[in-house]
Amino acid sequence: MQIYTYKQPISIETTPMTSVYNDNGAFAYTFQRHYSNGVKRFFDKLLMDFRYFLRYHVYDTNDQLIFMCKKISRKGRVYYEAVDYVHEHKYMIAYDTWKELVPDLMISDGKIQIKIHKEMEDWSRFTINDKEIARWKAEVISDEFRMQLEVAEDSPIQHAAFFIAISQCTLFIGA
Repeated sequence: MQIYTYKQPISIETTPMTSVYNDNGAFAYTFQRHYSNGVKRFFDKLLMDFRYFLRYHVYDTNDQLIFMCKKISRKGRVYYEAVDYVHEHKYMIAYDTWKELVPDLMISDGKIQIKIHKEMEDWSRFTINDKEIARWKAEVISDEFRMQLEVAEDSPIQHAAFFIAISQCTLFIGA
């Protein structure tokens, strides 16, 4: 199992560049909430409680953008789009079960389907055919969140940036 950890301020309006470390304590990635312009940031703060113009960029150790996840709201429907720039691949993430208090999400690229079983105070699990391939957890410690991501050795997606970006958008911020 590959393990990644990082810390995030409790306040969702802050947008620091955040470092992610692997289980050896080595620097692995950075990510940041990104606004394409100041107008979007202003309206997100003023009217949307920092939850509308939602986009996360993940960078490699050379500061190259390698993965992005963003929220899309169209005609009353909310979903997410994720792009893997390394493998030139796009994923759609949509809510799978709206009737539940904490809805599950489905990630699909047209071939593979990954379900996210969202939990508020425990591990949120990424599964394929009910087999766990990764899990993500956020714990409040003092004035920050401490996040942990674990990716199974046999996961068809070994790119941790995939799980980091999607987790930040869908699990940390959400709808």
